[in-house]
Amino acid sequence: MEGKVDYENKIMLAPMVRIGTLPCRLLALAYGADVVYTEELIDHKMLQCIRRINELLGTVDFILEDGTVVFRTCTQEKFHVIFQMGTSDPMRALKVAKLVENDVAGIDINMGCPKEFSIKGGMGAALLTQPEKVQQILTMLVRNISKPITCKIRILPTEGETIKFSKMVESCGIAALGVHGRLKEERPRDANHNAVIGAIVNELCIPVIANGGSMEIHSYADIGKFKQRTGCSSVMLARAAQWNPSIFRKEGKHPIDDVIKAYLKYAVDYDNPWENSKYCIQQMLHDQLESELGSRFKATKSMSDLCDLWEMGSYLQQKKQERMHREIKLQRLHSPDTDGLERSRKQQRTDAVEMHVKFIKRNHRLDKPPKTLLLEWARQQQLKQAEYVTEERPSDRHFKATLTLDGRKYSSTFWEKSKKYAEQAAAIVCLHHLGIPDGSKTPSHGDKSICNVNNPTKSHSKIPNKKLNMLKEMTCELTVNETQYT
Repeated sequence: MEGKVDYENKIMLAPMVRIGTLPCRLLALAYGADVVYTEELIDHKMLQCIRRINELLGTVDFILEDGTVVFRTCTQEKFHVIFQMGTSDPMRALKVAKLVENDVAGIDINMGCPKEFSIKGGMGAALLTQPEKVQQILTMLVRNISKPITCKIRILPTEGETIKFSKMVESCGIAALGVHGRLKEERPRDANHNAVIGAIVNELCIPVIANGGSMEIHSYADIGKFKQRTGCSSVMLARAAQWNPSIFRKEGKHPIDDVIKAYLKYAVDYDNPWENSKYCIQQMLHDQLESELGSRFKATKSMSDLCDLWEMGSYLQQKKQERMHREIKLQRLHSPDTDGLERSRKQQRTDAVEMHVKFIKRNHRLDKPPKTLLLEWARQQQLKQAEYVTEERPSDRHFKATLTLDGRKYSSTFWEKSKKYAEQAAAIVCLHHLGIPDGSKTPSHGDKSICNVNNPTKSHSKIPNKKLNMLKEMTCELTVNETQYT
């Protein structure tokens, strides 16, 4: 479906914290979901992000200054993914909506989350008691955003209050209303108030999306029954899809082992943080966690462990090799005018190669950080090992290192909190300048780096002449992104 998303007669993946990341969304779509929601993403954090096209993965990433990926999406879901936002302010909401507008199918405002962090921030269910603020947020978005705007609520203490609130949000011009049929104080073990959802349906002209029926939904056929009981336009699944995303299949659910393998494929393809992947698989194994398989699963400590447990180890290694080769090709393709970690190897201004790079420890192997990779490469090239000189900035006691290798200097313009980190950052600069993978999760394409080189006549023959042979011989394992999500 290309164009504006249609909220009529659809089956949807509900927004769920830590579950609604890219692999689960793509898996739900593959199994038959029509629309998928992101996990709730908070406006404050999104406003700290920069949008970057990740050429290595084929994704669009919204990243923090330290490289943390807050939101990752791809073309495959562009016309199906709804960005759910946690906000309490119209202007912040608009700024975030503008940031993601061209990469999603719609934008939803969370007005139902009962968690303490959300309530204290004036977000989620706190908005149910602030109709004027709700009007301001929704009206601001409807008037200024080209994509459909929706919101998702919980029911209020009385049916009358719930209907009044629902009519108010409809009057703001939203495209659809999601309704979780429980009070903010109620939990999944409490019965869903399907009759209240039905009453809302009878009063509104826009599509109503019913949520909260997982206790009643155990098969695809049950989705239709829940739809009939509530009279809703569409159904949104949370826990039923969390436990087995193949609930969206008309033909019936797959065995959970097959589902997990399919999930792992997406997780590997899109470099999902292994901690998040483990959490999602844990939900799929919810009734098997005390089994032998569950015990082995609990002992996993990496993406490699997860893949090995489901006989996906060879696939992981294959994708790592493909990614490494693609990274090398991308590095070769970068020109002086291309946004990326490397900014012009050929600009001739100073005797130092400089890039704005921060060393993020969790994104590198402990046994082979950038300095170690550079040392091994230098030995293979029969070069003297790099020499590091570190300087301290008195104002905040931060550090910057300059390394010298084969007569050329390399340095990061980012001031680190420790000497060790500063040296690792300098090593990353050197590795990238030489076209050698630094072992990190992905190249930080789009960072505004500076690469200044003086003395254009220097031959530097040892490095260029041996680089390609070294790349063929060197085993450089790309590590799985271990970034925690919101």
